[in-house]
Amino acid sequence: MTDSVDVLNMLKIVYTLYTLAVISLICWFGLGVVNPKGKPRIVKASTFYVYVGALITVGVAIHIVTFNKIPWVEIDFKRDSLKAAQVVNITIEDHKFMLPSPKIELKCNEYVMFDVISKDLTYGFGIFRQNNSMVTQMQVVPGSKNDLMWKFGKNGVYHLRSTEYSGPKGAHMYIKDVFEVTGCTEDDKYSQKGGSL
Repeated sequence: MTDSVDVLNMLKIVYTLYTLAVISLICWFGLGVVNPKGKPRIVKASTFYVYVGALITVGVAIHIVTFNKIPWVEIDFKRDSLKAAQVVNITIEDHKFMLPSPKIELKCNEYVMFDVISKDLTYGFGIFRQNNSMVTQMQVVPGSKNDLMWKFGKNGVYHLRSTEYSGPKGAHMYIKDVFEVTGCTEDDKYSQKGGSL
């Protein structure tokens, strides 16, 4: 599975180039608008519309090409046929995570179901690397089914934090080093204790 950090780095480059192309379109249009009377138009209408069409085509193509690279897409598409090898039940109440144990061990390349229940407010459930980049997250709504299926493909130690505003106390909903993934042939360089940040 592609790592979300790698996807983000690739998308930064792609979207920067795409944004520069859109900005060039705006500049091109602006030059055509301020062109003094009597001078030939810098931008012909047909050329302008071809350029807009090309930008739309490229924008749609970016999404088609990258949607399979995003880690959670495959799991979401196959969710009805996937069976979790491990279920982690977590309850949230009064701005506190109640975990089944202080440290939760997860196996590499096995589907894990995080079944999270809120007893009072809307919270977030987010798993983060040691460098504080997000692995995955979901909103936890009281009275609703809140489950998240995930498969870790690299060894690492991950933090848990609330990713949803639930009042001033929500900023302190953070548990360090709670999930440990083992059994992979590769380490997540961003999730090693004392490793790359």
